Amino acid sequence: MKHLFLRLSLALGLAAPLLSAHADGQVERGAYLARAADCMACHTKPGGAPYAGGLPIVSPFGTIYGTNITPSKEHGIGLYSDEEFFAALTQGKRRDGANLYPAMPYTSYHLMPRQDSDAIHAYLKTIEPVERDAPQTSLSFPFNIRLGLIGWNMIYAEDLQLQSAEGKSAPWKRGQYMVDVLGHCGECHTPRGETGAMELDKRMAGGVLNGYLAPSLLSDDLAARGWNHQDLASFLKHGMSAQGTMFNEMYPVFHNSTQHLTDADLAAMATFLLGDQPPEAKALDEVAFDKLSPSAQKGRQQYLNVCAGCHAAQGEGKPHIAVAMRGNTTLRLDDPRNLLRVIEDGIAEQQFTGFERMQPMPGFADKLSDQQLTDLLNYLRQSWGGKPGDLAVSDIQALQAQAPSAEH
Repeated sequence: MKHLFLRLSLALGLAAPLLSAHADGQVERGAYLARAADCMACHTKPGGAPYAGGLPIVSPFGTIYGTNITPSKEHGIGLYSDEEFFAALTQGKRRDGANLYPAMPYTSYHLMPRQDSDAIHAYLKTIEPVERDAPQTSLSFPFNIRLGLIGWNMIYAEDLQLQSAEGKSAPWKRGQYMVDVLGHCGECHTPRGETGAMELDKRMAGGVLNGYLAPSLLSDDLAARGWNHQDLASFLKHGMSAQGTMFNEMYPVFHNSTQHLTDADLAAMATFLLGDQPPEAKALDEVAFDKLSPSAQKGRQQYLNVCAGCHAAQGEGKPHIAVAMRGNTTLRLDDPRNLLRVIEDGIAEQQFTGFERMQPMPGFADKLSDQQLTDLLNYLRQSWGGKPGDLAVSDIQALQAQAPSAEH
């Protein structure tokens, strides 16, 4: 009996380091998966503790606040079992049985395997608990009735399914999981209907989010805006490329998520988005001044007045200060709303990988009339975006009216 006890003790002693190594490996993997799933972006308010919640998420139905997902037992998810965490992540079910609002992208996460959910949970249990509750979401009637989500979930919760991967490369398959499930890119880049559900027949075709367009990520549309595999992978890693820099809702995605991913995963994402045989990126020819529309010709002066000081007279940009206008992806969008919003709202200072920075861009909403804005957009789009310079003042005013904080 004594020898049996010694052998058992020895076996347990040898197993302990292996179990510890397994646990450490799961936590490390979970930390990476949490980055890939972009958990921090929605569960961290500006200046707040990581994962402590409080970020206001504006929706057509009201403002929803990101919850505290630190291991606080009172205010966070400290009492959640692995099973309960998996239900929250993939089914939108809280520990108390209540439904989460689909601002939590369980409509994409429902395709996540249990082992990935367990790894994310294992990581979250290791971070510092924050003993503070996030603001309570309070939507207007009838959206404040969570029971109504039962019917919504029956129709839409598992509507998203992965397209067939038959005949696809291993990087394409990995990229599909990174983009469609973990990265849940379609949640912003797919239009939504009146019920707030993704219109999956227009999957990845672009969607309007708080006055900005999350542009189409379809391969032909990406190629039409000048994207190739190398530039797209670099854009995800560094937040900038020859096509411009990440801004608005995409900047936190870069800052909290994509810059931390491996080169292999970023390349896989680019492979999935552009395809194993990507379409050729469209080259862009600049338009001579005398070929511009009358409005665009007038817009040249507005560009020299308010833009050229940073973006340079010929649109070449200035390193560490302002991006180039030549071939800029925002100028190449069919929809001009993002260009208008950037000019009116400006962009905060941006910090990219390494020592790369972009200085803040001021907004010019109070400095340019609607006619001047129209002329400027026509100049930028026709000169360096490959678009016709035929926007009318009424087009600009219609877009201004759609902006959440529009005062026009």
